[in-house]
Amino acid sequence: MKFRKMHGLGNDFVILDFRTKSEPLSPGQIKHICDRNFGVGCDLLTVLEPSDNADVYARFYNADGSESDACGNATRCVADIVMREHNADTCTLETGRGVLPCTRAENNMVTVDMGAPMNVEELTLSEGVAHAPISVNMGNPHCVFFVDNLVDIPVEEIGPLVENNPIFPNKTNVEFVEILSDTKMRQKTWERGVGVTLACGSGACAVATAGLHSGRTKRKVEIELDGGTIFIERQESDGHLMMTGPVAYVFEGELLN
Repeated sequence: MKFRKMHGLGNDFVILDFRTKSEPLSPGQIKHICDRNFGVGCDLLTVLEPSDNADVYARFYNADGSESDACGNATRCVADIVMREHNADTCTLETGRGVLPCTRAENNMVTVDMGAPMNVEELTLSEGVAHAPISVNMGNPHCVFFVDNLVDIPVEEIGPLVENNPIFPNKTNVEFVEILSDTKMRQKTWERGVGVTLACGSGACAVATAGLHSGRTKRKVEIELDGGTIFIERQESDGHLMMTGPVAYVFEGELLN
């Protein structure tokens, strides 16, 4: 079973191509592939499948074996693969979030139309030094906390508490955000089923949504992640979030039984 290893801002993926030949994957196999000591190692496994509605269907699995409907960084990586295959500057990807148009951007970056947020809700949840978050559904759930100083936030302590809080029936991703200006933020992410990650594309979309919703930021923002910088613009016409960021190829290999 051949695979590609890619990453978007350090958020890394093993990508399997099942467009011509599919193979069943159990949660145990997914966890083994994602394991950094006994497998290839990645934050998330991505499987390419045929689609009747787009160039390809991208299916995402968290490192704990659970499935996710959305992953912004992995979507950019898949889009780059498809555009290179077709020698094109555009493509469409079908995900659990729907069909997402993608375009080639400058400086080895890819732009994905991530669609409009499905739900935005202010919560009264309080966990230690983080409180009053904003819940944003980007096809996968996010809980965004705005804090005064990210250095003071014990992400690895608060993250799993929020992820597994009973108010989130399917668990949640958790973002901690420091406002640097009305066009720039700093973000740390606890990813559902994974843990701390260097970047989260759908999380950045949720952060941009929460910033605009709360009046903290403008429609077009730059978000600093531990793995680099991502750019999000929420269109005034339809509320869609345009996510732009880099992709990188790491290596290719073959999984052995």
